[in-house]
Amino acid sequence: MADKLILVRKRRPNRSTRMRTHKAWPPLILSRRPRRRLRTLLRWCRRRRLRRQLLKAQAAGADWLESGCLVPSAPAAVSTKTAAPSAAPRLTPDENSVSSCFSNHPVRLLRPAGPGRALLLLPLEQFFTFSGICRVTCLYGQVQVFGFTISQGQPSRDVFSTYTHSCLTISTVPSLMPEKSKKEMKREARTLLRSHLNLDDRSWVMKNFSPRYCIVLLENLRNSTVNFIISHPGLSYIFVQESPTFQNNTENFALKSVGIKKEKKKNAHHFTDSVLSALKELVNDSSEEADGCPIILTCGPQDVGKSTFNRYLINQLLNSVSCIDYLECDLGQTEFTPPGCISLLNITEPVLGPPYTHQRTPQKMVYYGKPACKNDYENYIEIVKYVFSSYKRESPLIVNTMGWVTDKGLLLLIDLIRLLSPSHVVQFTSGRSKYMPNLTPSYVDDMDGLYTKSTSKIRDRGFHLPEFAEYLELADEEKDSPAFFTGHKLLCVQSEFAFRKTPRNRDSHNRILRDLAVLGYLGQLHPPVPKPLDPLQGLTPYQVPFNAVALRITHADVAPTHILYAVNASWVGLCSILDDVSGHAHGPILLCKTPMCDCLGFGICRGIDMEKKFYHILTPVPPEELRKVNCLLVGAISIPHCVLKNQRGPEGTIPYITTDYNFKLPGATGKIGTRETEETCKEKLHPILKCYQKGN
Repeated sequence: MADKLILVRKRRPNRSTRMRTHKAWPPLILSRRPRRRLRTLLRWCRRRRLRRQLLKAQAAGADWLESGCLVPSAPAAVSTKTAAPSAAPRLTPDENSVSSCFSNHPVRLLRPAGPGRALLLLPLEQFFTFSGICRVTCLYGQVQVFGFTISQGQPSRDVFSTYTHSCLTISTVPSLMPEKSKKEMKREARTLLRSHLNLDDRSWVMKNFSPRYCIVLLENLRNSTVNFIISHPGLSYIFVQESPTFQNNTENFALKSVGIKKEKKKNAHHFTDSVLSALKELVNDSSEEADGCPIILTCGPQDVGKSTFNRYLINQLLNSVSCIDYLECDLGQTEFTPPGCISLLNITEPVLGPPYTHQRTPQKMVYYGKPACKNDYENYIEIVKYVFSSYKRESPLIVNTMGWVTDKGLLLLIDLIRLLSPSHVVQFTSGRSKYMPNLTPSYVDDMDGLYTKSTSKIRDRGFHLPEFAEYLELADEEKDSPAFFTGHKLLCVQSEFAFRKTPRNRDSHNRILRDLAVLGYLGQLHPPVPKPLDPLQGLTPYQVPFNAVALRITHADVAPTHILYAVNASWVGLCSILDDVSGHAHGPILLCKTPMCDCLGFGICRGIDMEKKFYHILTPVPPEELRKVNCLLVGAISIPHCVLKNQRGPEGTIPYITTDYNFKLPGATGKIGTRETEETCKEKLHPILKCYQKGN
């Protein structure tokens, strides 16, 4: 009996004993890496099993729909025993993919196409998120990158998915072309590929071709701006980062040769429903506007995604209009110019990267000289009015504002809304930012600004601003009447913008972005690729006589005896003033007041020749524009430290770098010699008491 019981236990162990053994077996037998390999092996076994099931289902009469789903076909008539067996349906290349058999879309295919090139076959309604820089060409179909649509036959676009911002995504867009048969589509694709690919690559594409694929060519991208930025130590990671776990496969090798890396979807841009709704409404209103020229003003606190929204909106509008006007009113984080500027630009090309990758020449620009307008608000308002006077209302206008929306910043924003009279105001709010009232037309009308007063509503909810009438082009019958501005349409947007800034590192992060914008501008000094990159000290500067230009330090009071020390090795604005400065026998010529004048570009005062009385200026401004320059403005925007530290002089010395510096000189620091305005003096005499509410 005992033996029998023992035999029974051997044949059928207890359930609890079996479960304990099963739980204890994996950690005792396998370590983490072998377990991972075992899971991969089991996953492939399951895929092979599912593939066999698919083949059996197709042999039994199942139909494969274009959506990738398997549905049973209609019941066929019962065949006799003498009927010939039907052949199994032949699978197309996208159906052969294991993952496509049980998902809603075919699989993404990637193949190297020569040195620095890769072919991407992207199914409809799928995307490819990446980091790095590359040149994107749509060979067949239609794709979208950050809101801009790239169709077949269009020129290539340079895309910058950098590590200072969220990653960009290439997504497919359904084409609006008339329906064609698969044979006609293959013939069309073969014709389009002939001028871009060799025979082997064309054969691979045709072998895997499907009407639901878009064919994209990715190419390695290098230009003078990128090469100049990565030449500085510590900045090469911005464009390319090595993966710590590089997988040895064809796809990764193809991406590495291009200079990009595949990223997860969570690292890409994600817009909330309110943002997408606002974008759709603005694009529709731009096409349905009576004159087609709406004025769109974006406002909100810092780090809520205003600049990202503006870039995406520009790309969306460029899909339907030929150009966009852009008014930059944010001094600290400018989009198309170095910091410290108020500018008006005409944008005709898509914006597919951060600001330091697309520095452009404005239509009109004024150099304010500081990254913020604190204690100098009236000058800021006057400059905005002066730049806005060049807007001809021939294309839609996007206005970017500062992220300072508390206290005087909110009052300044109300002044801007009254002066610019936008048709749409996009107001961003976030749970992380402070409360900001809704800027409805009635709220703006009833509130006093910093320099404008609340006015009564007359003639279709208008704002009476006779002092602004001189900046508008009015009809003959309207010239004798004051200027009236209609109310705006408010679009409130709830932002969930993810950023890496915190109140502790915000200033340093913004300073890095400003330095990158200056480096991006200086990259225009270098010759185009493939010519070698020359250091700044190796470039030939312009010689500017002392008596040809006037000087002005915009942000501080500097003694006349030290004015040349402040100009030397400084970032200077090349401006044009109406006054004639010629005729002075000796120099330098100093201005007693900062003029409001056009800025034609920027440069570096590399050195000063006191014997011959020359300024040595490095600038990418063309010579025909330099003939108009007769004023040099020096502000608080400085040359990035990496530019000075990266140069090398004789015997290992570095020009303009020293440890023996006298901080007691006027203008030596930002605090010493800072010009005080009337408002600053009033605040010192009558300080404003701030009341803080105790948190619960």
